[in-house]
Amino acid sequence: MRVVSNAEPKLGQVVKTLRGRDQENFAVIVGIIDERFVLIADGDKRKFDQPKKKNVLHLEFTDFVSSEVASSLQETGRVTNGKLRFALLKFLESNPTEDIGKETRNG
Repeated sequence: MRVVSNAEPKLGQVVKTLRGRDQENFAVIVGIIDERFVLIADGDKRKFDQPKKKNVLHLEFTDFVSSEVASSLQETGRVTNGKLRFALLKFLESNPTEDIGKETRNG
């Protein structure tokens, strides 16, 4: 996985959470509030309707951007939870050394 440092967050971009309860888990950016905060969701534990507001300093940005999620958000302003799960699955398949996170591993 190539990590993009000091990059602008993009809709549909996969990120790894570095701080908080969901630490070490992956999610997708579903909204950009300002230069400091984004909204993330994974479609499973954190649904699109209840995204998590995260400080960009607490996220590790990857170079993987889901075009399906990005286009859906731009066209309708929404994305299905299934599409978010599919985007994360595609990311993990293209990066087999990464693990989806401790929550899904244990249960």
